[in-house]
Amino acid sequence: MYIRELSKPDGRKLNLYSRRPIAWDIPPSLLEAPPGANPHLRWHPLRGEWVAYAAYRQTRTFLPPPEYNPFAPSNDPVHPTELPRGDYDMAVFDNRFPALTGSAHDPPESLVDTLPARGQCEVVVFTQDPEGALGRLPLDQIELLLEIWSHRTEVLERRGDVRYVLPFENRGAEVGVTLHHPHGQIYAYPFVPPIPQAMHENEAAHFELARTPLLQDLIGAEVQSGERVLYQGREAIAFVPACARYPYEVWVAPITAVASFFDLTPGQRADLACALKTVLLKYDGLWQRPFPYLMAWYQAPLDGNPHPEVHLHAEFYPPYRSQDRLKYLAGTELAAGMFANDALPEEKARELQAVAVKW
Repeated sequence: MYIRELSKPDGRKLNLYSRRPIAWDIPPSLLEAPPGANPHLRWHPLRGEWVAYAAYRQTRTFLPPPEYNPFAPSNDPVHPTELPRGDYDMAVFDNRFPALTGSAHDPPESLVDTLPARGQCEVVVFTQDPEGALGRLPLDQIELLLEIWSHRTEVLERRGDVRYVLPFENRGAEVGVTLHHPHGQIYAYPFVPPIPQAMHENEAAHFELARTPLLQDLIGAEVQSGERVLYQGREAIAFVPACARYPYEVWVAPITAVASFFDLTPGQRADLACALKTVLLKYDGLWQRPFPYLMAWYQAPLDGNPHPEVHLHAEFYPPYRSQDRLKYLAGTELAAGMFANDALPEEKARELQAVAVKW
């Protein structure tokens, strides 16, 4: 992996990544962040969790026409973008409209406790092709993305104020995407957020009793059943979990547990790329058009301790409605936190298994 670390005129960091030596041109101009980005956190006493406030995010770019694509390489000084021209595969840069930032300070007083919303929000541009997609990238470029997530986790850990790193991708207007150019995000939190915290507590409780990782045991059961498996290689697996909360929910993971991206072996990383590409091509093949989803990757917290109980993995959450088979959350999910799934995981697994993919 080749890396070129740059700084934007406004001080934001820009990192170019490639599978070959990087060549880049000084662009005519790059976008600058709006002034006054100072998010803060407020404590929710009934839910026992922090809520981030960043009102300036209402001004972020929303579904621009192709000629104003901010993630395209910069060619026109009248319409600057985030990226330089050049020969590179992917880019990571500080979000112009962060919900978390290391420069946050002096939170406002409130009826509840407040803190500066410190941390980091980064954008990961998967390709220079605005019409591309993660699932259509070459396998070695998907492997590169896994390496990038590892590198960014290590870089963010060195800050000292980050406790959890979550890479994710929102794809499709159905999940609120404001830019269609293929990209994901990385959120680096100053605490472990509620969902991964609950996962880790359950993983730790299982490991204390069984001395084996919980997800690794679940994967073993899925392999033995085979009913919901979409991809199984030597090192990685993709499957519709028996406990899926969403129709078409899929998990992707190494078969043997590793805690974080930087614990992956080259073989695991290569097979994870195969599993990931298979799932994405099956989604689009089933839908016969770009399939909307949220993809989130869960890994160990950054607390300096070993975590043999944690199992790095991705979870795909496609939305759902009865008329188009995509799910949108309603009362029981949003208000109570109990999901009601209108489709059996086995049925949706059979639909995805039936989709033939060609690389």
